[in-house]
Amino acid sequence: MAILEMSRDRLDHGLAGANPRSTMPPKTSTYTVRDQPLGTARRVRIVGIGAGASGLNMIRTLRLNLTDYDVVVYEKNADVGGTWLENRYPGCRCDVPSHSYQFSWRPKHDWSNFFSPAEEIGGYLRQVCEEEGMRESIKTEHKIVSARWNERDGRWALKVENLQTGEEFADYADFLIDGSGILNNWKWPSVPGHESFQGTMIHTASWPKGFDAAGKTIAVIGNGSTGIQVLPELQKDAKKLYHLVRTPTWVLPPRIMSWKMMGQAGELLKDVEMDEAEDFAQETIDKFKSDPALYRSFVKKLEKEVNSTFPIAIAEGPIQKIARKKVEEYMTFMLGGDEELCKKLIPDQPLGFRRMTPSASYLLAMRKPNVEVTTTGIRRFVPEGIELESGEVLQVDAIVCATGFETSFQPRFELVGRNGDLRDTWRKAVPKAYMSCAVPDLPNYFMFLGPNGPIGHGSVFTASEQIAKYITGVIKKCQTEGIKAVAPSQRAVDDYFEHISTFMPRTVWATQSRSWFTNGQPGGPVTALHPGSRIHFFHMLQHFRGEDWEYVHDNDNARQNRFWYLGNGFSTMELDPEGDSTWYLDESTVLS
Repeated sequence: MAILEMSRDRLDHGLAGANPRSTMPPKTSTYTVRDQPLGTARRVRIVGIGAGASGLNMIRTLRLNLTDYDVVVYEKNADVGGTWLENRYPGCRCDVPSHSYQFSWRPKHDWSNFFSPAEEIGGYLRQVCEEEGMRESIKTEHKIVSARWNERDGRWALKVENLQTGEEFADYADFLIDGSGILNNWKWPSVPGHESFQGTMIHTASWPKGFDAAGKTIAVIGNGSTGIQVLPELQKDAKKLYHLVRTPTWVLPPRIMSWKMMGQAGELLKDVEMDEAEDFAQETIDKFKSDPALYRSFVKKLEKEVNSTFPIAIAEGPIQKIARKKVEEYMTFMLGGDEELCKKLIPDQPLGFRRMTPSASYLLAMRKPNVEVTTTGIRRFVPEGIELESGEVLQVDAIVCATGFETSFQPRFELVGRNGDLRDTWRKAVPKAYMSCAVPDLPNYFMFLGPNGPIGHGSVFTASEQIAKYITGVIKKCQTEGIKAVAPSQRAVDDYFEHISTFMPRTVWATQSRSWFTNGQPGGPVTALHPGSRIHFFHMLQHFRGEDWEYVHDNDNARQNRFWYLGNGFSTMELDPEGDSTWYLDESTVLS
């Protein structure tokens, strides 16, 4: 103990690195020992982009794991929430069960419905932000304009625009983390004549306040998850509704019905009461609040079911065949056996080739007398409505475009690394990333749910938690191991992409039909999904593969020494008066 106290005292006076009398020969190297203990973290500035679920979770993960850092998150919107702030179309809700669509560290016991509406999810995110004191780290109505890597300084030079004032100012980041998301950069359909239409043109991701469908003739373009949700709401009041479908899509039974069909619902739902609209009974909400064990058990069972869907994606697997048959029977029944509707709306592609959305109300709406489904292509927009390729003109008061988002993964700002602007690279070639979160030649740059992330595999909340842990671990390694810059090697990314390209033909995602999974290119490479299950993705990120990365070390020696961070022979783990210097006695010998 006395020796340790003496060592601490020497450190406090800057003497710990002094060389005692030695019989070693004179050194000829220019290398010098870093006069700090192992584990000392250099201070870094971290800049995040986007304050949706990923951005909020990143703030918390940094707080729990790092010291000696500053963080600011720039958010283009007026408030936090990301997609759940922006999307406000009628019927907007999540198609992942509520109790899975939440942070594991912030359970909500009073979700109103099995599938939560957008307003409730947005409220949850705002509440988390407020109660966790995150607003001090977030600047709303600010947008990154450009980011340029400075090799000498090992930093990103940033230009940021204040969207309230129009002022542009400079900032910098030692680490730049992009959490801007993939499904929030909406786009109009690629149809000529957009400006000529004289009625109301709406994109579902930019829904106007006060729009009233009552008595109007409306065209709804698109039958993805958004179109499936918005159409039944508009149908209730519209005088006439044209539904324009390019590619048939699979519409699932309500999730609970599916589980009952597959024999999975009994144990999961035995303590849960819901009405026909899948609103939770107040008695169930009260149980969740008062009985932590019951609530935890329900959440874990639900998560297990959400994680169990990957076998459906195996193209020739037995689960695919069974599930497809049952869903086809369900859709046929809900469409009343109408041969024309069934032909137009039931795909001849594998189940899951496009994102599957549960909705009984959508299929029922197809049978209403004020709804007409057309699969004829669109030639152009005209002043009075839509001209079809057949020459027929649909005269409408409003056109609702449920036509999705720009999913090329190209950044929405100038992002210049060691080898030019990433936008140019990914415009010319297939987007490639290392485990969806890093890119060669872009040092100290990370992203959530980049190319081939698990965006269609279930809740993005728990996925973002695993990604945040991984990114934070890399930053901590750089902070404490003398690394100024880190990026995955091109060889590692090429090998990873080779695996993806070889694996994907096993799945239903690699079909000849249009899907945002392939950025709308029939038969194109699958860029939006991870080549495996959610658990496969989480397992993959558990351990950092240092051999896949390239490093620039953070010292001024003429010959950079990778072990400079080892310092003066002491460890922060023994010098912290509040730490546990015998932690190794409590650790399990079982490797995860």
